[in-house]
Amino acid sequence: MAPLSLDAAARLAAAQAPQVQAQRLRAQAAHDDAVRAGQLPDPKLVVGIDNLTATGAQAFDAAADSMTMRTVGVMQEIPARAKRKAESAVAGADMRIADADAVAIRLATRRTAADAWVALWAALRERALLTDLRTQSGLAAAASKAKLRGGTGDATDALATRAAAAELDNKIDAADTDVAAARAVLARWIDNRAAGALAPPPDFSALPVPPAQLLGNPDRQGPLLGWSAREDRAQARIDLAKAGKRPDWSISLNYGERIHSPDMVSVMVGFSLPLFPGNRQDRDISARYAERDAVLAEHEDARRAQSEAVASTLAVWQGDGRQVRRYRDELLPLAEDRARTALAAYRSGASLQPWLDARRDEIDVRVAYARALADWGRAWVSLAYLVPDSGSTAEIPR
Repeated sequence: MAPLSLDAAARLAAAQAPQVQAQRLRAQAAHDDAVRAGQLPDPKLVVGIDNLTATGAQAFDAAADSMTMRTVGVMQEIPARAKRKAESAVAGADMRIADADAVAIRLATRRTAADAWVALWAALRERALLTDLRTQSGLAAAASKAKLRGGTGDATDALATRAAAAELDNKIDAADTDVAAARAVLARWIDNRAAGALAPPPDFSALPVPPAQLLGNPDRQGPLLGWSAREDRAQARIDLAKAGKRPDWSISLNYGERIHSPDMVSVMVGFSLPLFPGNRQDRDISARYAERDAVLAEHEDARRAQSEAVASTLAVWQGDGRQVRRYRDELLPLAEDRARTALAAYRSGASLQPWLDARRDEIDVRVAYARALADWGRAWVSLAYLVPDSGSTAEIPR
């Protein structure tokens, strides 16, 4: 099986995550609702008996009076065209919101899985950096034993090198625990694929989307994808409230069968009468305008928060990149040279303490380097998975 890359893990998680499937089904439901909205209600079948005698010797006798008839009819209610159009617009906006939420959830799932991949990769990197020190630890232990046998050393040095080796083993064991925990988190998204080897990471020094584009267009980023459709829905609800002032109407056709007289047909048309809108329709319209203004304000607040988050994450990503390069190009080589020089000096007769100090500092630098890599990778992931790819973007109505 090929090593698992970061992007492959992200895409695999998005393809099989239950929450992505759940939102996809919600979007499908919203599409069906959009087709249903704005349609005429089902017609009604009406059957009965009209003008049946209720009193007297011939009470409830259908043949007692010539006006008694058995009726069957059809009635159709017809809401105002403006109301049906507004209902369709509301459902269409709900459909676009569901589509945008589906893309946003898929994007968030990819980002979360990519975070888990970075955590596992960084834990493996930390373990490898610590394991590399075992060779030097063995050389120090061998030197202390040789000095002890030759009479130029003492037992405290031998014990100190053994303690240093045990301390290193403890840190490697802790790194193993971190690796196992990180694999468990990644397996939550991609199941048994998390057990395999990882491919090299992407270039964390370059973003797939230019920083200027991230800062300049927050509405095209995952957390804000549905806001435009929410504004459309709020406006459609205003139109629906206004349509409440338009009368609905109905039409019915009835056929009456009389026993001893000619049959009869009746046609009736009815209208609703919105005569007192002050405490009904006008209040509804006012409430919907307030809701629309609230949505606009919330959208602006979300836009500002997203711009702040992107700017902050960009600063973290840039700062982490500088730290990683400083660790890689300066601090790690210096720590390695210091420990190597101190060990050489000890083997030539100097004190062991400088090597113990240098060794402890080198361990700290290596651990800090691995964790800086993890922070850098997480910041990169947060920015790289903000904007949907071309396939996802095509699903978002503009």
